[in-house]
Amino acid sequence: MEMMKTEKECELGDRVMCVQLHGDAAFTGQGVVMEALGLSNLPHYSSGGSLHIVVNNQLGYTIPAQNARSSAYASDIGKMINAPVVHVNGDFPEDVARAVELCFDYRNKFRKDVILDLITYRRWGHNELDEPAFTQPLMYRNIRTRKSVPRLYEEKLLDEGVLASQSEIDRFRDEYFSALEASIKQSESYIPTADHLSGPWTGMVQPRDYTRTDKSNPDTGVDAGTLLNVGRASVTSPQPITVHPRVDKYHVQARLQRVQEGRRIDWATAEALALGSLLLEGFNVRISGQDVGRGTFSQRHAMLVCQESERVVVPLNHLREAGGQGYLEVANSNLSELAVLGFEYGMSWETPKSLNIWEAQFGDFFNSAQVMIDTYLSSGESDQMAEAERTSHAAPTRLRRRWARALVIPRGEVLAEYYVKLLSLIIVYSVPQLCDDRFNVLDDSIPVNPNMHVVNCTTPAQYFHVLRRQMRRNFRKPLIVVSPKTLLKLSSAVSDFSDMVPGTTFQPILSDTTVQDANRVERVIFVSGKLYYDLVKERQTRGVQDSVALVRVEELCPFPKDEFVGEMSRFTNAKEFIWCQEEPQNGGAYTFMEPRLSQILPSGQSLIYVGRAPSAAPATGIAVRYKAEQADILKKAFEA
Repeated sequence: MEMMKTEKECELGDRVMCVQLHGDAAFTGQGVVMEALGLSNLPHYSSGGSLHIVVNNQLGYTIPAQNARSSAYASDIGKMINAPVVHVNGDFPEDVARAVELCFDYRNKFRKDVILDLITYRRWGHNELDEPAFTQPLMYRNIRTRKSVPRLYEEKLLDEGVLASQSEIDRFRDEYFSALEASIKQSESYIPTADHLSGPWTGMVQPRDYTRTDKSNPDTGVDAGTLLNVGRASVTSPQPITVHPRVDKYHVQARLQRVQEGRRIDWATAEALALGSLLLEGFNVRISGQDVGRGTFSQRHAMLVCQESERVVVPLNHLREAGGQGYLEVANSNLSELAVLGFEYGMSWETPKSLNIWEAQFGDFFNSAQVMIDTYLSSGESDQMAEAERTSHAAPTRLRRRWARALVIPRGEVLAEYYVKLLSLIIVYSVPQLCDDRFNVLDDSIPVNPNMHVVNCTTPAQYFHVLRRQMRRNFRKPLIVVSPKTLLKLSSAVSDFSDMVPGTTFQPILSDTTVQDANRVERVIFVSGKLYYDLVKERQTRGVQDSVALVRVEELCPFPKDEFVGEMSRFTNAKEFIWCQEEPQNGGAYTFMEPRLSQILPSGQSLIYVGRAPSAAPATGIAVRYKAEQADILKKAFEA
């Protein structure tokens, strides 16, 4: 009956059921299982109930149960959400069928998770070459004297008269194996239909080379009138509510003044303008993570909370009274990174017309999701594409489907990571290190089609454009945004409407517009991120604005070769080219940029590094030492 419901009648879990297959050791040993169970009944994250089938071999590779868990049963972790557990002996197929039916009935009735503990054993080793008797001799002496489950079931059917004779059993088995062999043979020549750009993906293209044919950097500007209306609406509740007086003064009133003037737009306002304008264009937006509604640093306030009733209002969902706009889903998550990012990964796969944002609260929160990033987000596309190009006629199409589905998995994913000096940090180099951007930037025959984009914006307008670009493109790629908390409320890190109107777009490199005469520049400093503002202040203090140019690298990947070449051509008399960063030498973007940037420097020039020495720790962590190191970086950047 659920399948007969219309889209409007359909409820969560009516048409799709999540069935997860676990090993007994993994179910108790892997933290992502606990994190995922913790999401199961939460708003924004429930899938309408999952069936967890624990294939309980009573072994974890070679580890016996008493060493694999501290609980009595492998399923005991389900107690954290009061999930019912059905234990069944895998030796009895009919009992297993009844147990599965019971689990389905429970899930469909209550739309909550249920666990099936399928108690079995592994007849052979962990793989074809493994010998389990090395470590469990007594267990496998018992197992190898037991009849297999099919044989036991055959005897049962004979005893009950369901099957008449052994010959009937043999005939059935032969027919079944013959069908399997025929299917295997057919698979060798099977060519599936490439449908990865159909359905919700209709209109999308498969990117090949950003520098040639793809619509990689479209005009993402919005007219000033729309920006003004969105800005006002972003802090206006459709119904009267009592807003906290500090929120009203420092957020609501301050934003209304900024958008009215169209000047000094801060980071959070630029974000609201980007999201609101996308909503007006029919795109949906989902922002997920810890405290994303308010913003960790009280900068966002995408949701306003009434001080009298605690009623929550999301103003951007009321841009048009008559509707006809996209929907902003503000998903405040539990304190989980690995499982939440995995959930968002799936969301972005299924919703190409939605901007799915996962925001890590701090750098170490980003690191807690690293397994998901390494395993899925970064490698979901490139390995399949390369394999498809290497293999022959039938294999490319088979792999193309896998590659295309992997390509769309991280649809529009944005990882906004707030970079904090004295908290455990994201090691910036680890992000571009996962990118497969070409090393030989002089070989134009190599397509520029990396698996991810990595940006480190220094202005609100740049952040505005990169968010809009994510949806205005005719393809999808993961986007990593490394965003310092310092810039959220820095008075000099502001933009005007003129930086966001039609005709403007994201700039991979921001030129130094303060340089009056490029011929007088002797030193060019390339910098990415918030250190730029410290360098500007130091340059003014030293009075060397005419001889030192500060070039901001806003996009690390794809490597902006053409923009770099254009900047270098301006400064024909420059004697020194410096890469300056505040991270340790092995922790910032230097290791990614140096081998590429060195190829396009003027003849006879080499890239000079200015920054902290290599360090095993991503941050100094001691205020006095940090300030001394920071002062030393600024000094070396401007002294020969």
